[in-house]
Amino acid sequence: HHIGDWGTQFGMLIQYLIEHPGALKHEGGASDGEAAMSTLNRVYKASRALFDANEEFKARSRDRVVALQAGDPETLELWQGFVDESKIYFHSVFDKLDMEVRDPDIVGESGYNDMLEETCRILEETGVAVRSEGALCVFFDDVKGPDGNKVPLIVKKTNGGYGYAATDLSAIRNRVQDLKADTLLYVVDARQSLHFKMVFETARRAGWLGDGVKAVQLAFGTVLGKDGKPFKTREGETVRLEDLLDEAVERATAVVREKAGKVGLSEEEIVENGRYVGIGAVKYADLSTSAVRDYKFDLDQMVSLNGDTSVYLQYAYARIQSILRKAGDAVPAAHPELALAPAERALGLHLDQFGEVLSEVAAGYEPHKLAAYLYQLASHLTTFYDQCQVLSPDNAPEVVENRLFLVELTARTLHQGMALLGIRTPERL
Repeated sequence: HHIGDWGTQFGMLIQYLIEHPGALKHEGGASDGEAAMSTLNRVYKASRALFDANEEFKARSRDRVVALQAGDPETLELWQGFVDESKIYFHSVFDKLDMEVRDPDIVGESGYNDMLEETCRILEETGVAVRSEGALCVFFDDVKGPDGNKVPLIVKKTNGGYGYAATDLSAIRNRVQDLKADTLLYVVDARQSLHFKMVFETARRAGWLGDGVKAVQLAFGTVLGKDGKPFKTREGETVRLEDLLDEAVERATAVVREKAGKVGLSEEEIVENGRYVGIGAVKYADLSTSAVRDYKFDLDQMVSLNGDTSVYLQYAYARIQSILRKAGDAVPAAHPELALAPAERALGLHLDQFGEVLSEVAAGYEPHKLAAYLYQLASHLTTFYDQCQVLSPDNAPEVVENRLFLVELTARTLHQGMALLGIRTPERL
C-alpha cells in the first residue's frame, strides 16, 4: 500500500506544528480514527490558509521541506507524528472494510528516499535518462505535446529536487530486486495512465522490468453522485470514505432489521449482518462495475434487495442455508441417472462455468466479471426455486437428494465467489 507521506505539504504541516504546538492533540483514544482524521483535516486547512496568505510562512515551510529531506532530527520527529496519526485513520477504515492490512504492508514515498540518488545515477550512466535544460529526463518517440515536441518524464528537476518518477522508479527497483515480485499491479486513477506508461517503459529500458517481471496499471474511473457529477458533500468537499461506510452500514442495518422477525435474528445478529451487508454493498457496487468506467454512487440502490446488488446474493445464500437446515435426515447427493427439469439443468450448467470464469477474471484483473457470474447464478437459483420444489413430500427421496446437492453446490459457489470479492455471506438473514 503506497502512501504519499513526503513532499511540500509536509514542510507546511510541520512548520505549522512548530509554531502551534499541541495542534495534533485530540479527544478519543489512540485508535479513534474519526478523531484523528478530524484533527489532521483541521491542521491541514489551517496551515494551508496560512501558507497561501503569508509569504514569510510560505518561505519557512519551504525551508522545512529541505530540513525534512536532509534528515533533521526535530523535523523527522514531527513528521513521524503526522504519519502515525494518519495511520490511526487508515487502520480504522481498513477494519471497517474487513481488510487485513498490517503496518509492514504500508510503505510511503519516504521509504524510497535513500534510493532516489542511486536510481538517477543508474539511469544517467546507462543512457536511459539524459540532461535537458539542467533536468534529468527520459524521452519517448510517441509522447508529444500540443506543439509536436517530445514530452519527457522528469526524474530529477533542474533545482535538484526529485519528481514523482524518481520515487516510482525506485519503488519498482525495490519491489523487483528486494521483494522479488514478478507482477506489479498499480490501482491508480485513469488520469495517471500516461505517467505510468512512461514510468514502466523507463523501467523496461533500465532492465528492471521484462524477463518474467511485468507491471500493470489497473486504471479506474471517477465515482459520481446521483446527479452524474463528481461525488461531493453538500458543502462541495470530498466525501470521506469512513462517513460513507458508516452510512452504508446504517441503511443496511435498517433493511436487515425489517426482515429479522421472520428469521428470528437476535439484536447481535442484526448488528453483525448490518455490517456485512452494508460493507458488502459498497464493495460489490465498486467491483461489479468495470474499473475504468465512471459509476454513480447510490446507497439506496446498493442496499436494495432487488437487482444486481450484494444483498440479493447474500439473501440467495442465506435462503439455501435455511433449506439445508430444514432438510432433516435428507442429505445432498448427486443422482446423475435422473432426468433434469430445465431450471435444474440451467443451474447445473452455470455452476460448471465457475472455474473457467475465475481463470478469465484472474488473467484480465477483472472482478466485475466474477460479480456478473454470481448475479447470474443467483438469478438461475431464483428461477429454480420458482419451478422446482426441493423439500416437497411429493418428491422421491433421490429427487430431494439431487436438488439438495444442487443448492448446496450453489451455496458453496456463492460463498467462495463472494469471499474472493471480499464480501461475507451470513448464514441467516
